[in-house]
Amino acid sequence: MLRDPDRPVLLSVVFWVLFATLLVAGVGTTGEWPRLALFSGMLALVGALWLIMPWSPAASTLRKLAAPALLVTATFIGQVLGGWHIALMFAAIVNLAFVYAMRTAIVITVIYLLFVGVPLPLVFDVSWLQLLNQLVPVTLLAVSSLAMTSALLEARRQREAAQRLIERIRELAVAEERARMARDMHDSIGHQLTVIKVNLENAERYRERHPDLIWEEVRQAKEMTVRALAEARRWVRALRPLALDGQVGSTALGRLARSFEGAGVEVSFTVDGIERRIDPDSELVLYRVLQEGFTNALRHAEARQVRARLDFGEDRVVLVIGDDGKGTVDTAGFGLSSLAERVRAIGGSFRAANARDGGFELRAEVPVARP
Repeated sequence: MLRDPDRPVLLSVVFWVLFATLLVAGVGTTGEWPRLALFSGMLALVGALWLIMPWSPAASTLRKLAAPALLVTATFIGQVLGGWHIALMFAAIVNLAFVYAMRTAIVITVIYLLFVGVPLPLVFDVSWLQLLNQLVPVTLLAVSSLAMTSALLEARRQREAAQRLIERIRELAVAEERARMARDMHDSIGHQLTVIKVNLENAERYRERHPDLIWEEVRQAKEMTVRALAEARRWVRALRPLALDGQVGSTALGRLARSFEGAGVEVSFTVDGIERRIDPDSELVLYRVLQEGFTNALRHAEARQVRARLDFGEDRVVLVIGDDGKGTVDTAGFGLSSLAERVRAIGGSFRAANARDGGFELRAEVPVARP
């Protein structure tokens, strides 16, 4: 309650500055002890009301009464110190708009102005002209406060809607990535398991008529099992989140590259330039580009060496993955075309083609921060 996360920080700072100012002004001008005691009690009530005032419509009805109570208390303080109460009214009206619907806040404010303003000429020695002079600035303050708060609440709603949309887009991106990886796993590991099954079935058939061929089939099944196991391990590593053991940036990318070691190819990963903090979306795209580049090199290029270089610039970062394989990977395939779309979606560029000195090369250039 004392540290309400929905309470605007700047408004809280302004309130406590005003509270301190009122305290100094009240002690210096109230004079007599009875009046000073009354003022001190009202100011203490103002501080307590501020602390318990909610800033969310989900608060209890009892706590929501704090804002109207602050309006009434500010009115009594105004009778002691004159115009000092107007700033307190501003805080109370703003809170009304936060915890109630805007229409309800307007109705409460109008009722307050009527019930507080109209009886003044009847009870106190105040002329109607003096009443008008008092109500006009207060009414203008109330209107401007509600208008400003309405704009603030609309901006908050738009921000929350945008945040929900971003989260939904990320969920869809993750779902799409998982679907693609599931298809790739089915094509690679599924094919290898099928070959193993055929080898073992052949070995079973040869056990009587061609016993000399049994061990050849078993040997092939064993080799394919090793490949399938290595492939499964690579997929498990690739499915791990970006922050590997709390590591991000070039450290996480380098660890992903090293996860492809032991698959019969020489792997290298280098970093050039001064490393900068990369936008999370850009980092995720680079992670997927690196994963796709190494996977293509191992599965299609028949490469013996795969090298990756991460180059940091002033506002861009470039990732290049090259191999010494046979080249000519299908650049229109789902994996590469999907990567190209993702890179361009964040304001980057993507190229996949045969390298000049042989082999195949992927190049992705993305902004350090989103434009």
